[in-house]
Amino acid sequence: MGTPQIAAAILEALIRSPYEVVVVYTQPDRPSGRRRQLTISPVKELAMKYQIPIVQPETLKSTEVVRGLANFKADLIIVAAFGQILPREVLSLPKLGCLNVHPSLLPRHRGPSPVAEALLCGEPFTGVTIMVMDEGIDSGPILAQSRVAISSVDTTGSLMAKLAHAGAELLMEILPKWLAGELEAEPQDETQVTYSRLISSENGELDWNLPAIELWRQVKAFTPWPGCYSWWRGKRLKIHEAALLNKPAIGIIGEVIALREAPKVGVVTGNGVLGLCQIQMEGKRKMLVTDFVRGQGSFVGSVLGRESV
Repeated sequence: MGTPQIAAAILEALIRSPYEVVVVYTQPDRPSGRRRQLTISPVKELAMKYQIPIVQPETLKSTEVVRGLANFKADLIIVAAFGQILPREVLSLPKLGCLNVHPSLLPRHRGPSPVAEALLCGEPFTGVTIMVMDEGIDSGPILAQSRVAISSVDTTGSLMAKLAHAGAELLMEILPKWLAGELEAEPQDETQVTYSRLISSENGELDWNLPAIELWRQVKAFTPWPGCYSWWRGKRLKIHEAALLNKPAIGIIGEVIALREAPKVGVVTGNGVLGLCQIQMEGKRKMLVTDFVRGQGSFVGSVLGRESV
C-alpha cells in the first residue's frame, strides 16, 4: 500500500525479491497540472508495468473494501506513504501484521510531512523507520532504523530519494528475520515524540520579516512542492533555489540588492540576506537570477511582496 515515488521504490524492491506481491493498493487517480488531467501515482504506474492487480479505494473503512482485501489472503501488508489510515479491520487481516516504512527516525516527526519537517528544523540527519503498525499515527513498535545524512543542498525531493533507497534496503534486510520470527519490536519512547505539520500550497509564500536561515530552509523543504514564492509588480515570483549568505541585512525588508559574491542577487530579510539563485516569473520559464536581472534592470532595488514596488 503506497502512492508517491518513495513507495514505488519500496514496491520495486519487493518485486525484485523472492516474495510474491499479490496486490497493490494506491490512491485514486487525481487531477494535476494546469490542465487538471487525471494522473496516476508512481506506485500504480509500476504495478501496471509488472501486471500486478491494483485497487484504488477512496477509503479502507468500507466493509466491501475490507472483504475484497481479505480475499487476497496476504500474509503481510507493507505500507509506505499510502495516504490513508488503516482501520483495525485491515490491521488484523494479515497473520504477519502490517509493516510501515516511515521516512523519519521515529518517534521524531510522526505525521504527514516528516521529510520537509526535518529540513525546516535544520537537522543534520534523518532516516527511515520500519515499524509494526497499530491504530495510532506512526505510533507502532519499531523493528529497525537507518540513519541518513542531510546535506546543505538537500531538498525534500533529493532527500526523499535518499530515504526511498535506504528504506527499500532496510526492508529487504529485516523481512527474512521478521518472517522467521527472529525480530522483536521495541515500543517507541513517548517522551521523545514530535509531529510534522500538514503542508499546504499557502505555506510556500515567503515572509521576508523572517530570518534568512528560516527562509532558506523553507525553500529547501518546499521543493518540489508546494514551492516557494513571493510577489513582484503584482505577479508571482517563484524561488526555485536560494543560498544562505553570511552577510548583515542592510536596507528595507524585502528589498532586492546586488551582491559582490555569488549568486550576485539577494533579498534583505528580518535577519540576514537570502541569496536568490534560480527564479521564475509567473507565466515564464525558470532561469538563473543573473539572466533575469539582465532582462529586468529594475529588479535590483525593488521590494518584493504583495505590495511590491
